[in-house]
Amino acid sequence: MNVRIGALVPVLLLLPAHALAGTATEAVQPFYAHPGLELEASARDRFVDPAFTILNQNDAIKATGEEGCLDPALAFDDTDYDLAEVTASLGFSETVNGNEAKVFAAFKAENAPHRMQWRLRKVGDAWKVADLVSMTGDWALSQFNCQ
Repeated sequence: MNVRIGALVPVLLLLPAHALAGTATEAVQPFYAHPGLELEASARDRFVDPAFTILNQNDAIKATGEEGCLDPALAFDDTDYDLAEVTASLGFSETVNGNEAKVFAAFKAENAPHRMQWRLRKVGDAWKVADLVSMTGDWALSQFNCQ
């Protein structure tokens, strides 16, 4: 049976996070395959606090007609990225310590190197994102004030 991986990505994105049990890196990869996924309400089950609360606060702001408090390119280090450039250079590494993990995503955007640190917590058998930190731009999702 010949199945193309590219054809599976949209199907995998529709599955709830608990159906995607695997490595911490596998929990982060969909955010690069589907830009903006972190801001979609349908993906909220992939998060825990503090990220979960901040994303919900952003949704509440947007529901009032305001723009929101978060940049739409969080996974891409708040850059005006070219997906082809990111994809060609994207690499991951991870460290796991019990029920906590850090996944490092390194890539090029706007012809410059970028590095993101995804902090995850294992809930049941699924890795969920607790925070997202730019190692290049000196910001963290947990530090946004979305109230």
